Amino acid sequence: MKVMVETSARHIHVTQEVLETLFGEGATLTNKKDLSQPGQFACEEKVKVVGPKGDLVMSILGPCRKEVQVEVSLTDARKMGIVPPIRESGDVAGTPGCKLIGPKGECEVDHGVIAAKRHIHLTPASAEEFGLQDKQIVSVEVDAGTGRKTIFGDVVVRVRSDFAPAMHIDTDEANAAGISGLVDGVIIP
Repeated sequence: MKVMVETSARHIHVTQEVLETLFGEGATLTNKKDLSQPGQFACEEKVKVVGPKGDLVMSILGPCRKEVQVEVSLTDARKMGIVPPIRESGDVAGTPGCKLIGPKGECEVDHGVIAAKRHIHLTPASAEEFGLQDKQIVSVEVDAGTGRKTIFGDVVVRVRSDFAPAMHIDTDEANAAGISGLVDGVIIP
């Protein structure tokens, strides 16, 4: 049961309202590069994300969402002076906020900063093939050939028809395992 493992660097998802606050009325996102998940893309647009101790420039991922979500590694969070919970994407209730600065404006968001829980995207067909279910917790063994073979525990399986099979980890996790670029992981149910 192999799955492609990708490193997800820090990024931000914005609402249309926040996009227009930061980039001006009528602003739209410019697709720089399609991502592995269907319909998702890295944008040309970047924003400064400011915490109590520091700031980082982050790329926006499109398309716009219903809520702002800032995804950082725990190292990024420390630099900014924010203590985010480790959460699944979309679970932003009760999380810390930050300040966003764009070329045309800025805004404070009162929540939305998370360290994304490592996860595997699967289609219903691939989940059935692997014998896995939505929200199941698995481990994944990764050997990038760097002498840092790693078993990631507490990996949540996410199943939806609009997903493409891939595991996502953050930059701290990739660095710990010596991962550079794409590698395959072996799912351990």
